[in-house]
Amino acid sequence: MLYGIDIGGTKIELAVFNQQLEKLYSERVDTPQTSYEDWLNAVVQLVEKADKKFNCKGTVGIGVPGFVRRDTEVAEITNIRVADNKPIIRDLTERLQREVRIENDANCFALSEAWDAESQQYSTVLGLIIGTGFGGGLVFNGKVHSGKVGMAGEVGHIQLNYHALKLLGWDQAPIYRCGCGNEACLDTYLSGRGFELLHHDLLKEKLPAKEIIQRFYQNDPKTVEFVDKFIELMAICLGNLITVLDPDAIFLGGGLSNFDYIYQALPQRLPKHLMRSAVVPAILKAKHGDSGGVRGAAALFLSRDS
Repeated sequence: MLYGIDIGGTKIELAVFNQQLEKLYSERVDTPQTSYEDWLNAVVQLVEKADKKFNCKGTVGIGVPGFVRRDTEVAEITNIRVADNKPIIRDLTERLQREVRIENDANCFALSEAWDAESQQYSTVLGLIIGTGFGGGLVFNGKVHSGKVGMAGEVGHIQLNYHALKLLGWDQAPIYRCGCGNEACLDTYLSGRGFELLHHDLLKEKLPAKEIIQRFYQNDPKTVEFVDKFIELMAICLGNLITVLDPDAIFLGGGLSNFDYIYQALPQRLPKHLMRSAVVPAILKAKHGDSGGVRGAAALFLSRDS
């Protein structure tokens, strides 16, 4: 059996899958905030309960909102303080007496989509989460690419380029400070939060994303103009990613991915931001939603060569 565990700041979910990634069982518990020992015990107890239920020793793949450094094997998970800066792979491996694989949750999201039956035609998949933040994951031939340190796919911390600043108005362009400490990171522009921030600063009106989208579909002129500019900003920024990665498909997840106009407009805007011979990849809405984290974590033990 394949166990996928999605660890967030408030909840830990374990799900059990077969080799076809069909979900057989799941359970959620609160994420312990008391101590690292309590946090480890919560994960171990979920796994041992699944072992007992299925009378086997399942593989353990875990997605976390951060990453584990390859050089030090220490976790960088700033929003789960009890587990931050801890050797979580080593400690869980020892307690569970089996290999444990851990990846960033955006990588798990991308992997889940890449392993969908209809998506296995794509050798290179870029998964982008446009929710509270803007994050990404890279999958090559069914395997996550996490890089030398473990932080590959952190597209949210690429910074605005010349064309993006020109679009937003040079001296008038709002410059936001990112949680990473830098300024003008894509995380604060292309996310759902960024969508709202830009609307506030460009139109001087504070509205939630859902209401902005509703006004767009009602053909409010100022909102249509704003959305047009936001889609152009997305095209500029994603054009750079496509030039570097040349993916077969881009899957979008997170709250803003439910804005269906993106899938109509973005492919039309991208060509002018790409090289002449480039091909616009398939741009698709993620299929697995909230299940993507556990499903992708479970898929860390799958291989297309097997």
